[in-house]
Amino acid sequence: MVGHKLITKQTPKDGILVNKVMVAESVDILRETYFCILMDRDHNGPVLIASPDGGMDIEEVAEKTPERLLTVPIDIHEGLTDDIALKVAEFLKFDGSLRGKCAEEVKNIWKMFLHVDATQIEINPLIETPQGQVVAVDAKIQFDDNAEFRQKGIFAEEDTSESDPREVEAASHNLSYIGMDGNIGCLVNGAGLAMATMDIIKLHGGSPANFLDLGGGVNESQVEHAVRIVTSDKSVKAIFVNIFGGIVNCAIIASGLVNVFRNSPIPVPVVVRLEGTNVTEARHILKESGCKIVVSNDFEEAAKHVVAAVN
Repeated sequence: MVGHKLITKQTPKDGILVNKVMVAESVDILRETYFCILMDRDHNGPVLIASPDGGMDIEEVAEKTPERLLTVPIDIHEGLTDDIALKVAEFLKFDGSLRGKCAEEVKNIWKMFLHVDATQIEINPLIETPQGQVVAVDAKIQFDDNAEFRQKGIFAEEDTSESDPREVEAASHNLSYIGMDGNIGCLVNGAGLAMATMDIIKLHGGSPANFLDLGGGVNESQVEHAVRIVTSDKSVKAIFVNIFGGIVNCAIIASGLVNVFRNSPIPVPVVVRLEGTNVTEARHILKESGCKIVVSNDFEEAAKHVVAAVN
């Protein structure tokens, strides 16, 4: 497998090059079940999900046979009790001595969930063996990015070789970037405004090339890096900078853009909409710079400008 590309439902269409192979102990599978603990907004906290139908797509189980899905909100103060663990074991149809073994496994997964600051631990499948054991055969674990300061060892193990290099570079500068398949690059502060920006681009016939959140404490250097990351995507034909300055100082954004132009001109049209803190100074900086930047005071007008620039 090493040196060849692996193509699955979880990989890009052209696959991912295999650099490492994990060798694990083989176990005999008598029966497969599903078990998961994850943070859930609807329940404002952790939720346990279990199903006796393991080894398959859990969304399909939820859609076709919802009665075979157990959902139990967990009180963060009380924790995952023995009663809950035994209830899960019974629902998963572990009988006799296996009932206690499964309950113990469930409690240990909960302890791990807390210890590593996980947002999700999904065991699929959690199996029963012919030898009478309960084994977590495959697992998916997601960690809370905000807990990195507590989980330095875990985050140090991150393998970025399979990640989008633009996302990796953005993260190294404390920027949030997700590549998309459009042709209008977006530089925005705040996830909500970023989503609204992509929506209004689509509304007026355009297609966003990325989600990029500059964040609240952005500086000029981060603005420059953000522009370089966006323009590294050859499909980007125009850039929409949309800033609503609260914590963010609009003048910092303007100065960062001007610095980019002076060091190496941006090869595509740039439309800027600024509003909020120090917006008057920011507009003055852009006007006096002599850079080819279209400045608009209106959100929708700016969106129309950037779509027109592409078309």
